[in-house]
Amino acid sequence: MIKARTARGVVGVAGLLVVAELVGRSGLIDPKLLPRVSTVLKAAFELIVDPEFLFYLSGTLTVWGGGLLLAVLLGTPAGLVLGSLPKADLAVRPLIEFMRPIPSVVLLPLVTLLMAWDHGIKMTIVVYAAIWPILINTMYGLRDVDPVAKETLRSFGFGRLAVLARVSLPSAAPFVLTGVRIAASIGLIVTVSAELLAGGVDGIGTYMVRAQSGFRTDLVLAATVWTGLLGLVANALLMRVHRWAFRWHVVKSGGLA
Repeated sequence: MIKARTARGVVGVAGLLVVAELVGRSGLIDPKLLPRVSTVLKAAFELIVDPEFLFYLSGTLTVWGGGLLLAVLLGTPAGLVLGSLPKADLAVRPLIEFMRPIPSVVLLPLVTLLMAWDHGIKMTIVVYAAIWPILINTMYGLRDVDPVAKETLRSFGFGRLAVLARVSLPSAAPFVLTGVRIAASIGLIVTVSAELLAGGVDGIGTYMVRAQSGFRTDLVLAATVWTGLLGLVANALLMRVHRWAFRWHVVKSGGLA
């Protein structure tokens, strides 16, 4: 089923690219304003062996990966605490609901005033955006734990920490990883957005701005292609980890989207 879905997706993307190429060759659109698909794909293949672009790409990977790691290290323990202690959840829930909808990029001016390190500024923004799905999914994962299993351990004399380690954590782990998957996509979006807005010495977004200033729309779109591929690869890897580590959860939930 998964292979069939993948095949249909490949066919759909290929069909869309063919149609876009035909429209570009029809003369309806000025190729200087919107380059043909073939031109963009050619530029994308050339970028992956371009040392300059690889330098910019490394900046995005550093900020994205570092921000996501920090979000996991902060969001997971916080979710465990709030998911295990209902009174603590009630105390901080209004603050969470107030802060969660705030777009992370609007914090750029404030963070820039407080921090001088370019990567640190962007990483802070990524952490703020990526921490919420991890935190919320961890909390909901703990609430989904079978109460009978917890009560059974307690009846055998196991304490709260033992119940958490033996039942709650294993049961909540698939939810945590789902939160990480969502956070990875959000983190990439925010990383490139911060680079577009704040600039800097590296990053795909910075590369796009400089390519646009040189009227190289083909390079802008080629860099966009690689941004999409990064997100696609990260999501595919995390889905594979999920299926490998939590097969019982995939079967129970009827599959993994």
